[in-house]
Amino acid sequence: MLNINKLYEISQRLKLIFILIAIAIVLVSTLFTNSLAKSLAAEEHKKVEIWAEAIHQSIVDEGSNNIDLIMKIIEGNTTIPIIMTDANNNVISSLNITEPKTEVPEFYENEIARFKANRPGIKIKLDKTVQYLYYDDSLIIKQLYYFPYIQLGVIFVFLLVAFFAFSGTKKAEQNQVWVGLSKETAHQLGTPISSLLAWVDLLKMRHQEDKLIGEMEKDVNRLRIIAERFSKIGSKPDLQIVSLNETLLNSVQYMTNRSSQKVVIQCHIPADEHLFIELNVPLFEWVIENLCKNAIDAMDGVGRIDINVIPKTDEVYIDVKDTGKGMDKRKFKVIFTPGFTTKKRGWGLGLSLAKRIIEEYHGGKIFVKQSELNAGTVFRIILKVNSNK
Repeated sequence: MLNINKLYEISQRLKLIFILIAIAIVLVSTLFTNSLAKSLAAEEHKKVEIWAEAIHQSIVDEGSNNIDLIMKIIEGNTTIPIIMTDANNNVISSLNITEPKTEVPEFYENEIARFKANRPGIKIKLDKTVQYLYYDDSLIIKQLYYFPYIQLGVIFVFLLVAFFAFSGTKKAEQNQVWVGLSKETAHQLGTPISSLLAWVDLLKMRHQEDKLIGEMEKDVNRLRIIAERFSKIGSKPDLQIVSLNETLLNSVQYMTNRSSQKVVIQCHIPADEHLFIELNVPLFEWVIENLCKNAIDAMDGVGRIDINVIPKTDEVYIDVKDTGKGMDKRKFKVIFTPGFTTKKRGWGLGLSLAKRIIEEYHGGKIFVKQSELNAGTVFRIILKVNSNK
């Protein structure tokens, strides 16, 4: 079982490594893309300066032989948003600006303020006047800035889909293993249990006064119930409205008779409450027995187990409290994982089965309510109360 725990720890570490690798890829991609965007932005700045100079030359040297080249430079800008103003911030012209469909008086004023917030305007000196050229990053550069975040979102969605797909497949495989193992166990136990029951009947006829045979019969019948429990794994359980009080008291009595005198097990039920719940009694008793057995192991065979029944409006809480070793909070959920155990012997299936029985078969909840190292643990079961009874 130690190997299973190690495998679980290794799988957790691998998950962490994959997450760190994904984060590293995104960080490297972000840094590279930002660096590329900054380089392109610097190139755009040079182009805008050349464009501003071309504007200046087109105004100053209107009759120059280079006017065709100057106009080509001016008309060549098809991506960079530009607004040209006079000294009083009045718009002279604009280029590559998407105006709103409805007229907004402050539109250009707001755009100029936004452009200024990113970078100062370029000053164009003429003979008697001064003009200012303001510009923004082109759409391509903006897309480059946003690309790493889009990439991060895509990776996150991919990992999320992969996680759920893997979890679903893994859970389906586990279910098949559970059902196959349980039914095969029940089948293998069936024949020897039937034989034992026959031998007990024979012993009862020959030794009618021997009280030990009666106790033996109880244990053999218990084996039959255990085999029946295994046979029901994977099938929809038959739930019946039964008394929770009687079911818990029977389970406590059974565990008390088969535990050391150094272990005290007590069930605390409000005297004025008689609760009726839809239960599959053999499976529910299995849960209580598993919790009690785990508690006895945690207490090293010496201590106290208190089962407290706390009625609510339409639910009932069943707290199983022990005085054992307790556990770290990090194990609160891990202990319900199939194969996980801290004991030297055992398969680590008890709590996993308990969770399946309570949550999948009875529509309830089971979890570690609290635990303190060297002080004890409290498991809580939540079940719905049948209000029609």
